[in-house]
Amino acid sequence: MLELIRDNILYFYGYIVFFYSLLLISTYVMLLIMSYKYSKNYKRWTDDYIKHMVDSTPYVPGVSIVAPAFNESKTIIDNVNSLLNLEYPNFEICIVNDGSKDDTLQKLIDNFDLVEVSFEYVERIHCAPFRHLYRSTNFKYQRLVVVDKVNGGTKADAVNAGLNVITNPYFINTDVDCVLSRDAIYHCVFPALLDDSVIAVSGTMSMSNGSTIKDGVLVDVAPSSQPIPLFQDLEYKRSFLVGKMGWSYINAMNNVSGGYGLFNTEVVIAAGGYGTDSFAEDMDMLTRMIAYCCDFKRPYRVVQIPHNCCWTEGPSSLRMIYRQRVRWGRGLIQLMHQHHRILFNPRYKRLGLITFPNTFLFEFLAPVIESVGFFTFLYLAFTGAVNWSTFFVMFFAIYSFSYMLSSFVVFYDFIQGKSYTSIRSYIKLFIAALFEPIIYHPIIVYCSLVGYYKYITKQKAVWVSMERKGMKKAE
Repeated sequence: MLELIRDNILYFYGYIVFFYSLLLISTYVMLLIMSYKYSKNYKRWTDDYIKHMVDSTPYVPGVSIVAPAFNESKTIIDNVNSLLNLEYPNFEICIVNDGSKDDTLQKLIDNFDLVEVSFEYVERIHCAPFRHLYRSTNFKYQRLVVVDKVNGGTKADAVNAGLNVITNPYFINTDVDCVLSRDAIYHCVFPALLDDSVIAVSGTMSMSNGSTIKDGVLVDVAPSSQPIPLFQDLEYKRSFLVGKMGWSYINAMNNVSGGYGLFNTEVVIAAGGYGTDSFAEDMDMLTRMIAYCCDFKRPYRVVQIPHNCCWTEGPSSLRMIYRQRVRWGRGLIQLMHQHHRILFNPRYKRLGLITFPNTFLFEFLAPVIESVGFFTFLYLAFTGAVNWSTFFVMFFAIYSFSYMLSSFVVFYDFIQGKSYTSIRSYIKLFIAALFEPIIYHPIIVYCSLVGYYKYITKQKAVWVSMERKGMKKAE
């Protein structure tokens, strides 16, 4: 009887995995088609045309760049210089010093001639206590404002402090270690000018590990020689160029990256701002914004643009990738828990019927299903119940599809000329695609499960600074 029950469970589980995998592959194929159609339609807008249209409009919307900084002493000056070099007629930079324990604030004061100014601080969104506001006495840095506050424990809390200071109708949420393209603001504002229902715009991001920076500008863009940043670069390209562009085609995006994204300030504040306890601040905020629009029957659109707007330095060690992905895993399960009412709820339109079900099935459940499948396979292997001929055929088919998907993304990026100029750089990505499924992906699955466990067991988590080892600095 026990053997019969075991066999039935395994038989039933096998069918679940089969149909789950078939649905996942079908989704990826659909996203490939939709992302191609979306990018083909977007290519009609050239960089020069976008700049001309924005500059010639009688109302150029002001944009604030909100960049939290926590213990960023080593790179803060280069990073702020990079932001100051952006091209746009009407923007400001709001650096939020989130209770740094090093000399981040002092370096900002010394290098940019900052002085404390009087400011009537109105807390429109709750965050950790505000300390001081600084502006520069040097006209060259008139766009720069620095907020000093008590550490709130998460990036979301720091961004909320920035939102309490800025007054522009749009803001860009980015990390202070990110390097933006000179025309990044133009490209993100353009969709909002075309359609006033646009509440958020996501720019494509790449890894800066292996690149060279001079005066806050990338002068030599190249992929990292270290395996972890190289794998993550490939993962980013797959996410932005296939996933997000595909979902943007049907207005069903589930995430605007916290590394770089433009938001409607009014909608963000009306939706309650970033969740101060959130470790999925980007997904959580977009979910709040769309839910707000649905609740009040306000038209909305979330757009992904193919233009490479941002380069960010990713984790270069196993310790840092572990910290990052455990936090992401914690954030994902937190998102599913806090917004569970949205799942399959027609009141929330595409968010409830497409975006959340897809996130639940293929992002949240995937690590659980994969880990259960792995241990089930080990059990069957030790009991001699594996049909090895069928196993190798299935493994080769799944591995081939994974490599084909990554290769398509790399080739698409190559013909678009978005990231790198040398063929050698793209060869690195093709090689990384060979090893990603068997080396990098299991690490990500493990970290996600640890994040789930830490959230369920209510373990305390804190925001830590990233090690900086990958980016080279030109003298």
